[in-house]
Amino acid sequence: MNLAESVKMAVATLAANRLRSSLTMLGMIIGNASVIAMIGIGEGAQKLAAEQFESLGPNVLFVAPGNSEARGTTTDVPKTLVLADAEAIAAQVPSVKDVTPQVVSRQLVTYRNRSTNASILGTNPEFLIVRSFDVAQGRFLSDLDLKRNDRVVTLGAELATRLFGNKNPVGQPVRIKDVSFQVIGVMAAKGSVLGTNYDDYAFAPATTVANRLIGQTSPYGIEVAFISVSAKDAASVDAAQFQITNLLRLRHRITGEDDFTVRSQQDILTLVNTVTSALTIMLAAIAGISLLVGGIGIMNIMLVSVTERTQEIGLRKAIGASQSDILIQFMIEAVILSAAGGAIGTVIGIGGVLLAGAATPLQTTISPVAIALAVSVSGGIGLFFGVVPARQAAKLDPIVALRST
Repeated sequence: MNLAESVKMAVATLAANRLRSSLTMLGMIIGNASVIAMIGIGEGAQKLAAEQFESLGPNVLFVAPGNSEARGTTTDVPKTLVLADAEAIAAQVPSVKDVTPQVVSRQLVTYRNRSTNASILGTNPEFLIVRSFDVAQGRFLSDLDLKRNDRVVTLGAELATRLFGNKNPVGQPVRIKDVSFQVIGVMAAKGSVLGTNYDDYAFAPATTVANRLIGQTSPYGIEVAFISVSAKDAASVDAAQFQITNLLRLRHRITGEDDFTVRSQQDILTLVNTVTSALTIMLAAIAGISLLVGGIGIMNIMLVSVTERTQEIGLRKAIGASQSDILIQFMIEAVILSAAGGAIGTVIGIGGVLLAGAATPLQTTISPVAIALAVSVSGGIGLFFGVVPARQAAKLDPIVALRST
């Protein structure tokens, strides 16, 4: 019997038991769909993380209080960075282009009879450049605003809409923690960046926020939550990181562990990619267990099929079919079940990836490698688990098989 006839007979046999064949393929379908979907979503998460970090601004470094170990073992962020540190970095680090400190406070913001809790971000004019933000109406903060501790504020797009509706807020007064501020501008919509929605922020001079809203909480000056630094170019990032570290160690008189952390965009992105890659592999491996279960299901059904078709096997052997013919017949049936399940699972997995991309911010991708891997693995599993029942069928004695019916 040639291969074409074996395939034709296998298809006819499987079609005669449609429900059983469909249920047997279910494990392979679920496994393939899960693997392709998990890899596609994982790659989408990596792309989203990369875009989020790029949106923070070009060649940006972040200086945060406390070293990595200290920040990971305590809920209280150390108070080690002050506004004077940011000014020193701007003045003394040659590889740095712009520096912006950030003082953050959560306060009640009121306009007439409308009130809402919002994050107040105290910063300087360089914030727009370092963090790649734009102003839609009015203006942003100026150096003079910081020097005079002016009570002025630029509102995020969502915060302005919530307080003023369709009314132009520029020039209007608002109260923040019972202190009157004048609205001087509205930011262009930025969206959420790494889980922080800056459209819901209010931006005020760092000196004003520290002196009028928070108060001095550090004996060394105006405490800042962290400092964002823009290097002159991509080639200067490493030099800037090294120089900032040395400067702050000298300013803080450090001889042991640093009381601050300097991270570049690439450092953080590498860490995030490592985590997302590990999660993607873990989820794909868990989904791959379905392929193993599907393979066991194929073997189980094929063993049942051998038992049910004992007379057929005996009759075929009696009229001249060889062991290899019987072996190939059952192997083809197992491969068809796994390959068909893999193909259907692939279609479902691709649909799941496209649906996730449409319903979430993730820019999911359909990975040809994942598809090829899932289909080849499912086919291989079908072939592997089809060997035992196929060999059992091939070894049946035709006389015994005919007598057992």
